Amino acid sequence: MVLALQVFGVVVAVAALGLFVFGLRRRLIQRPGGTFDCSLRVPGDPAAEPSGKGWVYGVARYSGDRVEWFRVFSYAPRPRRVLERAAIEVVQRRTPQGEEELALLSDAYVLTCTHQGETLELAMSEDALTGFLAWLEAAPPGQRVNVA
Repeated sequence: MVLALQVFGVVVAVAALGLFVFGLRRRLIQRPGGTFDCSLRVPGDPAAEPSGKGWVYGVARYSGDRVEWFRVFSYAPRPRRVLERAAIEVVQRRTPQGEEELALLSDAYVLTCTHQGETLELAMSEDALTGFLAWLEAAPPGQRVNVA
């Protein structure tokens, strides 16, 4: 009985430590400022109907001429994706359709973008969308920027 209580105590302590590290990581990502909630999806077939599948919830952070995207449910200290401002081209803007409404935050807008030849979809709130498009348009002179 005593061994079972000790094992239970260790499991609870490890779980609490994991949650603490998880929260600490989020704080460290947000510390420099310029962060916003942003879901990301890499569509497999551009001709496919929009679905709620494949969306990954994350936090994006502005860092100079790039946006660093971190998965929310991860312990990784580095961003999963880095999007360079000069390489981002916004192709389409739309509201979530069908099952996407359940998979994304309630006030999300979906941007279809290309980044270095790869198609990405980013879902963010209207305020974050306004900031993101303004950040893209604020590129230094001479950079090619295409905002739909």
